[in-house]
Amino acid sequence: MQFQTQSLWPCRFVCVCLGNNYNRIRTTLPNNKRKISKALRVRAMRAVVQRVDSASVEVEGRTVSEIGPGLLVLVGIHDSDSDADADYICRKVLNMRLFSNEDTAKAWDHSVMQKNYQVLLVSQFTLYGFLKGNKPDFHVAMAPQRAKPFYASLVDRFRNAYNADAIKDGIFGAKMKVSLVNDGPVTMQLDSQSPK
Repeated sequence: MQFQTQSLWPCRFVCVCLGNNYNRIRTTLPNNKRKISKALRVRAMRAVVQRVDSASVEVEGRTVSEIGPGLLVLVGIHDSDSDADADYICRKVLNMRLFSNEDTAKAWDHSVMQKNYQVLLVSQFTLYGFLKGNKPDFHVAMAPQRAKPFYASLVDRFRNAYNADAIKDGIFGAKMKVSLVNDGPVTMQLDSQSPK
């Protein structure tokens, strides 16, 4: 019986991790297994980057931001994110080679900065949602009172690292209607760090 329990452990462990049920079952795991489970949880800022011909954000029937060619970036802030995560996302997004070079006809050669295009940032806490049954749960996203100034500092990082006029954003916490014309389509997901 002891042999069967041990042989089933890897399967149970993988299923638990994939199911995002860490908090519910954490206390039932032996100490060494808790450490492994904790290490495999994602702790990162998440960005979904879309290459666009145009994008805009509307709040209460009013357009609050719009861009032409460039990048629409949905940003999910994890509860454990720090300035290092924000620096990483800012650097990587601005330097991702998602655009063609017309002079050489090379695809995936130029960044948004090299093209002098624009960036539209939109806070998106649902990037850190997962389903409990059929209901979404967002408890690993940073709480709004902490996330609002943190997100504002991320927008400032983008403006300081590039051209302030080329960086647009939505309204944090507002119900937004985001419109875009995805060019490609090209959509990339970026996490500030990988699970250990």
